Amino acid sequence: MKSDIEIAKAANMLPIRAIAANLNIDQDLVEKFGRYKAKLPLSLIDEEKVKKSKLILVTAITPTPAGEGKTTTSIGLAQGMNKLGHKTMVVLREPSLGPVFGVKGGAAGGGYAQVIPMEDINLHFTGDLAAIERAHNLLAALIDNNLQSKTRKLNLDPRTVKWKRVMDMNERALRDIVIGLGGTSQGVPRETGFDITAASEIMAILCLSESIEDLKKKLGNIFIGYTYDKKPIFARDLNAQGAMAALLRDAIKPNLVQTLENTPALIHGGPFANIAQGTNSIIATKMGLSLSDYVVTEAGFASELGAEKFFDIKSQYGKLTPHATVIVATIRALKYHGGVDLKSLSTPNPEAVREGLQNLDKHIENILHFNIKPVVALNKFATDSKEEIAVLTNHLNDLGIQFAVNDSWAKGGEGALDLAKVVVEAAQSCSTCFRPLYEFDWTIEKKIHKIATELYGAVDVEYSLKARKDLKTIADLNLENLPVCIAKTQKSLSDNPRLLNRPHGFVVNIREIEIASGAGFVIPIASDIMRMPGLPEVPSAENIDIDNDGNITGLF
Repeated sequence: MKSDIEIAKAANMLPIRAIAANLNIDQDLVEKFGRYKAKLPLSLIDEEKVKKSKLILVTAITPTPAGEGKTTTSIGLAQGMNKLGHKTMVVLREPSLGPVFGVKGGAAGGGYAQVIPMEDINLHFTGDLAAIERAHNLLAALIDNNLQSKTRKLNLDPRTVKWKRVMDMNERALRDIVIGLGGTSQGVPRETGFDITAASEIMAILCLSESIEDLKKKLGNIFIGYTYDKKPIFARDLNAQGAMAALLRDAIKPNLVQTLENTPALIHGGPFANIAQGTNSIIATKMGLSLSDYVVTEAGFASELGAEKFFDIKSQYGKLTPHATVIVATIRALKYHGGVDLKSLSTPNPEAVREGLQNLDKHIENILHFNIKPVVALNKFATDSKEEIAVLTNHLNDLGIQFAVNDSWAKGGEGALDLAKVVVEAAQSCSTCFRPLYEFDWTIEKKIHKIATELYGAVDVEYSLKARKDLKTIADLNLENLPVCIAKTQKSLSDNPRLLNRPHGFVVNIREIEIASGAGFVIPIASDIMRMPGLPEVPSAENIDIDNDGNITGLF
């Protein structure tokens, strides 16, 4: 079998203008980035068409080290739907360089369900993450400049400033640093650090903004810290929002590319799902709905993380109506949740599959909480036995849940035709069924309790003294009506990464609550979340190379 990059290089790519023409986009509106990439203007969004088109979300069961193939399924599904004659686009997040060079590798799908040009998408792409990095760090520079200003000083207490700097690379050595050393001319010494760009609040803001004006407002609302006399300071107090938005002028425009089968794809934004909302931009989703009849999109990690935030934050802010949800499962992942170790996942074990179904059942329940009946997609692998697939099939039939095998990794859109038929049927039967889990005007504690008990399966929520103090701060700032974006481990339904399958009887512990007033949510911290990952012992970067002709190898 060819590698992903070999398959991508052999693809019959169409010029991006041809992809745009197939969408009936005026050629003068296509801002080309080379032959196969382009940015599209926000003027293409048609709110009336958005209301008429169907939005399909792809989520998954709890992630395992074996991988579930959510992006591959999303791409394959869109290709399959187009083969059936349904005008469909796939709308995805942008990869971050950190994971590409670290553990995960590329994030453009796999096999014969990829978005291309694969190398470009995984390496720099159109420079969106670089623009976000610069806008974020501009604010950091303005903050430190004001701390040492003699004429325009805001009296900002540096001990209250939580705004770090960012870079799009895994660099553990920069997690915690001290800046401002070297005397009075160097600034005010203080402890700070670096996060990875995908964890930046600017990334979250970009993906929840609907216009340049909205972007500037949200950037101005970023909470910086307090003055010595306890007055809150926001980015607008530094007059930072205009310059930051100027740096994001092009980054706010979605990127048009294509799949291996020339299905149009929009790739835009990439916030983490265990810290932020974990979905592509509202703008890209609305543009996809404006240009096609169906949009297939995905949310990071599993239903209790990315999907919950897609429904409760993105859909409510963007006034979007999801019509169908696909839960991706694999036999390997079910066996892992059923107690099988990684080395034995290729060995047939129907009983382990049966045991691991508890995890899938919880994710099915989670989607039903949003009044949407999910479709389960089995992302097929060659090692899956007939007996194991039969265990899953019989179980879902007993539950009355629609199910299809997805073989798009090996066969492209052809391998997703059965899934496409089921998903189209589900989307057409659900026009106004979606409802969010909570209302914004609930208290912060009530919103957290609802998510923790109904989606995680917790029996209760406990708050540290620091979290209780943060709740008071949120109330003092009149931010109680913001949605909650809970940060927790993606490795478990609970806040303990060691509890696999479907844990019971646990309590979710909220250690602190961060304020992302620019993005428009608060972040209850329920686990130790890594905002700046480190490279593994053998990073993927060691396998990546380029020859004299510019051909890249080692991406996967």
